[in-house]
Amino acid sequence: MKTIEYNFFVEEMSCASCVSRVEKALRKIDGVIDVSVNLATEKATVKANADVKLETLMAAVDKAGYHAVKISEPEIHAKDVSKQASVWPIIISVIFALPFVLPMLLELFGIHWMMPAWLQLVIASIVQFGLGAKFYRSGFNAAKALSGNMDLLVAIGTSAAYGLSLYQLIIGHADHLYFESSVVIITLILIGKWLESRAKHQTTQAIEALSALRPEVALVRQGEQEVSLPISQVKVNDVVVIKPGERIPVDGIVLEGASSCDESMLTGESFPVTKTLNSTVTGGTINGEGLLIVKTTAIQADSMLSKIIAMVESAQAKKAPIQRIVDRISAIFVPVILLIALITLLAWGFISHDWQQALLHAVAVLVIACPCALGLATPTAIMVGTGVAARHGILIKDAEALETLHNINTVAFDKTGTLTIGKPELVELDVLGMETADQILSVAASMQAGSEHPLAKAILAKAKSYSYAQNITSIAGSGVMATIDSHEYYLGSLRWMKTLNAYFVDMQDKVNELTQKGYTISFLAKQQSENSIVILAIFGFSDVIKPEAKSAIDALRQLKVNTVMLTGDNQQAANYVGQQLNLDKVIAEVLPQDKANYIYQLQKDSQSNSKVAMVGDGINDAPALAAADIGIAMGTGTDVAMHTASITLMRGNLFLIADAIDISRRTYNKIKQNLFWAFFYNLIGIPLAALGFLNPMIAGAAMALSSVSVVTNALLLKRWKARSE
Repeated sequence: MKTIEYNFFVEEMSCASCVSRVEKALRKIDGVIDVSVNLATEKATVKANADVKLETLMAAVDKAGYHAVKISEPEIHAKDVSKQASVWPIIISVIFALPFVLPMLLELFGIHWMMPAWLQLVIASIVQFGLGAKFYRSGFNAAKALSGNMDLLVAIGTSAAYGLSLYQLIIGHADHLYFESSVVIITLILIGKWLESRAKHQTTQAIEALSALRPEVALVRQGEQEVSLPISQVKVNDVVVIKPGERIPVDGIVLEGASSCDESMLTGESFPVTKTLNSTVTGGTINGEGLLIVKTTAIQADSMLSKIIAMVESAQAKKAPIQRIVDRISAIFVPVILLIALITLLAWGFISHDWQQALLHAVAVLVIACPCALGLATPTAIMVGTGVAARHGILIKDAEALETLHNINTVAFDKTGTLTIGKPELVELDVLGMETADQILSVAASMQAGSEHPLAKAILAKAKSYSYAQNITSIAGSGVMATIDSHEYYLGSLRWMKTLNAYFVDMQDKVNELTQKGYTISFLAKQQSENSIVILAIFGFSDVIKPEAKSAIDALRQLKVNTVMLTGDNQQAANYVGQQLNLDKVIAEVLPQDKANYIYQLQKDSQSNSKVAMVGDGINDAPALAAADIGIAMGTGTDVAMHTASITLMRGNLFLIADAIDISRRTYNKIKQNLFWAFFYNLIGIPLAALGFLNPMIAGAAMALSSVSVVTNALLLKRWKARSE
């Protein structure tokens, strides 16, 4: 059955337990295949059978006690969580809390002052049931579903402090009120949630920055006129006029004009890219100094920018495998905390017989145990890590790829177009006869004029001048023959020359020399007489190694990553590249369909805990990219390779491979650090609160600090610098 993926926002979640409850409610629906809810982005991603309706999913979320919000426009890729938290409740709450905190400060100077009991009751009631109403609503919905969340803990804890104070007031013990505990706790938690939402907003900036690249209008040529149209009305094959300095609105091909484009936001490449006739341009990039006339090839969801946004968003929305541990813990966390709070209450009550103090200790346990930090530890680090990577031209498809990448210790490379530029160049010309090099090149170019063969293009690029030959005949797998000035010429392979009896022994040393260098060899021969064909020159072609390849391989070695080359080229050519780059292993003469088998072999040969990444750019690399633990596609390659791979490098710079592994390792370290601090706060704070060493207000401050510190720690990833820059 056909499947479909739904995305929608879920409001009013407060912790990891909320996430678990929303996911549980969605999984109960028949036809739902997979569910992922992200606390940091407040977004649910649901994969289900086509007969499952979005309305059914959203209704299940609402029934679970939360609020589902439809994503109305495809352009919306990330929720601006900072706009969801108004600052006014914080200001009001702080103003109400100050009269409760002031007596404690004045006490330090020997001044004893206290608000009248009736005024304490009024202010505390406003804060408890007005500003704190959200905790009651969310906590009640959780309890109704026989579950628990952070808001339930806050509601129970502050209600206990408020209720105890009210009881004391009723029985006439106005000197022993604890209204300040409930007021200050709610204030601190509101401040913490506001700071947390502000910090979470920074984790979505990568998506927002990419979305902001999308122009709203395009100047479309219609007949003799140029009409400004909304981007939604532009169609494929429309001709768009792009003026100097404007942001390019569509993906397309240049029909007229020449310019240079700033593609740094999409590819991370700092240098402008020259655009001339038939060059491709990408929507969202900035046109330089020239006027460009472009034919539209892709719009909206099919554009490169939209695909990049979707890929980054997908990586941020999905969970890393390590998050499953957190999910299992959060499912039982709240019931366990409620049990610990009850034990604290009973133990202190029966041992000390001071039930008021016992209740305050139980309240402290409930407040400090709020699992916000636990729920934010993993998604915030993933969001920042994938966002930073995207800004440097590294697109990571999902969170699992980000987590797996940090374990990679073997990288297998395709050669052509990956380690090499992918465009053969004529690097050596050995003239054997009386002709000059320019004359030889002119003859060879005349025979190849109009050819699309890569070697022909290399010759044409070197020739200063040429004419057009006659009677051009292509011999499949051998070469080409033609007539120039009544003479027959032959241009082709060594095997063909031997067939023509044009080969002679004295050439062997030169042939061996070029072969050892890994060059592709062609020969130019001329018909001297009816039975005599003489070789005039030997051409040596090389697919030049990328300038940064050696340093990039060294960077991988510094990360303790082994390097292997898988190529279909002959062994000599492969060995030459391997020696130049100091690769650990070279596997040559591999058929495209066999590359995946070699990947499996590398996985078996390696240690049991090792992972293998494959880097490629062509259609023939797709099976190997899929077979590897991580497939890395060069963005300069084919769409098939990019769709198959887990990671896409938006430019051909090989340093990005080491950068991708490095950012993965740093992100994974941040996840581990965040989980450590999240557990540390609870493992240290809960026992201290249960033993009476923390009052409820300090517990509230510690809980708020834990969430903010986890998000702030993740944001430190934004300071990461790439090797490729």
